[in-house]
Amino acid sequence: MKEGCENQIGSIRVILFIGFICIISGGILYSRFVTETSGKNEKTATVIRARYSEFPHSKHEFVCNTCHKFPSPNWQTVARSGDPFPDITDYPRHESCLNCHRRQFFGSGPKPVICSICHTNPSPRDSSRHPFPNPRELFDLSAKGKTAVSDFAISFPHDKHIEIVSENQNPFKKDRDSRALFVNVRLKRAGEESCKVCHQTYKPQGESTDEYFTAPPKNLGDGFWLKKGTFKSVQIGHTVCFTCHSTDTGILPAPDSCGTCHKLKPKDPIVDFDAKAASKMNITDKIALTAWRRRDSSATFRHEFSSHTDLECANCHNVNTLNTLDAQTKKVNVLSCAPCHITATSDDGGILNFEVDSRKKDLKFQCAKCHIAFGQLAIPASHNKAIAAQSGN
Repeated sequence: MKEGCENQIGSIRVILFIGFICIISGGILYSRFVTETSGKNEKTATVIRARYSEFPHSKHEFVCNTCHKFPSPNWQTVARSGDPFPDITDYPRHESCLNCHRRQFFGSGPKPVICSICHTNPSPRDSSRHPFPNPRELFDLSAKGKTAVSDFAISFPHDKHIEIVSENQNPFKKDRDSRALFVNVRLKRAGEESCKVCHQTYKPQGESTDEYFTAPPKNLGDGFWLKKGTFKSVQIGHTVCFTCHSTDTGILPAPDSCGTCHKLKPKDPIVDFDAKAASKMNITDKIALTAWRRRDSSATFRHEFSSHTDLECANCHNVNTLNTLDAQTKKVNVLSCAPCHITATSDDGGILNFEVDSRKKDLKFQCAKCHIAFGQLAIPASHNKAIAAQSGN
């Protein structure tokens, strides 16, 4: 009997000893696991926090009025004189964010990173905010606005807004790619005046002797340097739009139908722009940079050049087929340049002919009369076809 008790006690001791060893081992393994994974978690958390300093609309595909309430309470105080229309001119209220991001607001210390999307110095004692992206005239001057890039592109149906859509192709030709510069002279001016409502020559040189955006180097010679009057302006606010599309007129889309015009930006097309060249020229004007970054034809084309000012918009742009969300419809065909810059041979003075012949002689030659980034690429078939057409081939 005594021996059986001793055996039972011994078994219990062994079980307790094994259990103790398991607990100790488990503690060591858990400690090691926590140590190894905490660093990973911290790195992951860092990445997440960094993302919370931005607001990508592509990750928040809600109906616009889920967050943006029309009009904003402050629209009258920030509106410029001459902008008498109710508008959205302020960030959404906290409730819009708290529905999904309560943890980021209240679990990230005294200065939550997520607050920096709207606030300049997030803290309980400072509620100052960045200017809202609308109106752009105020936002672009702010520290945030100078580098901000919108998530949206504007869907604007040109054919519905121009009084009479002029053509820059002969509609009676079967080959619609043929360049006929067909425009009904009686209707041409009406379309031109419609274009000017939204598009004016940006920062023209006018009568000034200062033709460049920034001071060029003294040894520039025939080299390229961005000149004033290169670009046409594009509407950056609602003022012109709301003249017709207002709550008073009832013309749809209404001012609170944001998603009708503001669409998530499609993939950027390949453009004839070189950021290094812009930096070298110290171009910091946001409107000019934005226009330059969109140049998907000739990066150096200057609208204010004397010969170009005599042209109608329809000489180069097919307004009736223009889709502002489709880069291909916005490209200007090289045939638009044919009347002045494409000849039968280089001896006849054609700039395109000279560039193409120079490339054929030297494969390292970079076309620089019209292009910056594109000047390094292979000559496109459209250019060779345009020269062949001028020579009768």
